[in-house]
Amino acid sequence: MDPEQPEEDEVMDQFMDKFRTQKYNGAFNEDNWEEEFEKIPMFMKKAPEEIDPEKAPELACLQSMLFDNDRTPEEQAKSYKEEGNDYFKEKNYKKAITAYTEGIKKNCKDAELNAVLYTNRAAAQFYLGNYRSSLNDAVAARKQKPDHLKAVIRGALCYMEIKNYPDALKWCDEGLKISPTERKLLETRTKADKLHRTAERDARKLRQAEKKKQAEKDSLLHAIKDRGIKLLEQSKKEDGDEEDETLGALYNGISCSENVTGAQVFLDENGRLHWPVLFFYPEHSQTDFISAFHEDSRFIDHLIEMFSQDLPPWDTDQKYLAHNLEIFFEDEKSQFFYQVNPESTLLQLMQHGRFFVKTGTPSFLIFVKQSPFCKKYFSDKKLHRIR
Repeated sequence: MDPEQPEEDEVMDQFMDKFRTQKYNGAFNEDNWEEEFEKIPMFMKKAPEEIDPEKAPELACLQSMLFDNDRTPEEQAKSYKEEGNDYFKEKNYKKAITAYTEGIKKNCKDAELNAVLYTNRAAAQFYLGNYRSSLNDAVAARKQKPDHLKAVIRGALCYMEIKNYPDALKWCDEGLKISPTERKLLETRTKADKLHRTAERDARKLRQAEKKKQAEKDSLLHAIKDRGIKLLEQSKKEDGDEEDETLGALYNGISCSENVTGAQVFLDENGRLHWPVLFFYPEHSQTDFISAFHEDSRFIDHLIEMFSQDLPPWDTDQKYLAHNLEIFFEDEKSQFFYQVNPESTLLQLMQHGRFFVKTGTPSFLIFVKQSPFCKKYFSDKKLHRIR
């Protein structure tokens, strides 16, 4: 029997007793085992975004092994592809794009691998909403491998997102030549065809509506010109304000732009003009507005309608009676006021030599006959009476 054996047994017993009574410093336990496992590369669920060689030497070593410059470009590109795929599975699309980009930069000679890298990067860009960048990558993938089906599908989906339905249909047709039963392409083509037909129909309707609107505007301009109605438009230039009386200005003014009330001059089915007209009572700072004053209507008819029954509450002296009112319009150029015969029609007024249609809101002033306010209001202006 070995004389040293009892001594060794005694040492082992002492070690075991110590092991039972003292816990190993840094050992796993039920509270921290998951956290400790995450520090071991083999068991990591997610790699850190930045690898510090001092804090994680094992990871740094693995990284250097994976992306060692001594390895071939194909091997390095494949490693970046796998890294990008891991990020993609985690839905970390920005990191995936970075990894795929590094793989593409290796310029390996494997066209299949390059096509996969571009296609995968296209998918990551797609999920970030970068549809143009995704489409560019799909195109680049097909340059590497024209029959790369996933690139064709991704490109078709990109064209759908940017509403380019003709090209979406084209890519779907090209993909179906490669794989006639590809479900995603069949579904995308059906949807693209439907949306393309709808877009074409809407475009036709829009062109027809614009054509009709243009015809109405042309008819309106000709009607105004035929009646000898003049336009006053003020346009600012460097040397001051100038007034340009042109039908083109009328086209861009009254016929195209709505005033604050939304009313516009228009032609009815009988070819007669209707104008928005504002009546202004400066003595009381009140107004009345007629959105569609027929050009053949007389002023007196409207006055009777407005003042013959219920007098306005602001007319406390009851002076605003239909046959007790005077009507004036102002010549914007000379600032002269011209009195209008209430028996005259709107068209007769507008054909007066000093009347100009001001782009925006044509307005007419109505005053109390022989009112002191009116005399005061016109004290510094010349009055002209229309007979």
